[in-house]
Amino acid sequence: MKKPQFIVAFSAIILCVALFIFVPRSKKTDESSSIKNTATPTVSTQSLLDGAKTALTASQKISLLSIENQLVGSKTSKDSIKVYKQLSQFWADSAHRVEPYLYYTYSAALLENSEKSLTFAAQQLIDNLTTPDAPPAMLNWIAVNAKVLLEKALVINPNNDSTKINLGACYLFGNISDNPMQGILKVKEVVDKNPQSVYGNLILGLGGKKSGQYPKAIDRFITVIKLQPTNMEAMVNLAECYELTDQKTLAIEWYTKIKDLVKLPEAKDAIEKRIKELKK
Repeated sequence: MKKPQFIVAFSAIILCVALFIFVPRSKKTDESSSIKNTATPTVSTQSLLDGAKTALTASQKISLLSIENQLVGSKTSKDSIKVYKQLSQFWADSAHRVEPYLYYTYSAALLENSEKSLTFAAQQLIDNLTTPDAPPAMLNWIAVNAKVLLEKALVINPNNDSTKINLGACYLFGNISDNPMQGILKVKEVVDKNPQSVYGNLILGLGGKKSGQYPKAIDRFITVIKLQPTNMEAMVNLAECYELTDQKTLAIEWYTKIKDLVKLPEAKDAIEKRIKELKK
């Protein structure tokens, strides 16, 4: 199954939120600072599923119950995998809810236990892990589940660099350990071996930005853009890092470049508004 349309749209909206609703909360911090891990509230899978069901229409509830009954009657792993995939499709295509889609994609992958299925399901989770201002409990739920999949995938193929980077991202953004350096080291292992890893440099940049190490983050985002000149995520985060460090001229320069690439009139207007605010 291809990535559901609503997840693609969700990712696009998140990027816009990061750019257009972002309000700097802190200015330049000491570069030696690190990600501070505090106690993270948790959320249960059952509560996410129950909450999603309350928003269903009567006909959707009937359709869902029909699929769930098939799961109860499943006699083999193959049967269960098929039903889990039906459930993930239901939540993606009919109900348009991301959390149950992620959970059932995860469940199918665990049973199938192939590198392809495990890394696919993990990537769906990771794609939602760097969401700006997402509830910490939700990020923790995503990271915990993605970590399970990624560790199983690495048993099958210990040399998959993307899997290693994603595992590092779980530690960086999911608050699953008191030592987020575990995440940085896992990603750096890949990037040190392959300095041209776009994904690895992007994740390190996002980690640096989260920890307030803006100069390091800036360097990483610039590296990404050199390798991939139209990488919008890197450009947005680079502009924000310049803004956070009071480098307004550079922030304006990058917001202007972003505006030239964005097609949506509303987005262009929002960027123009940001540029004018920075010029004051």
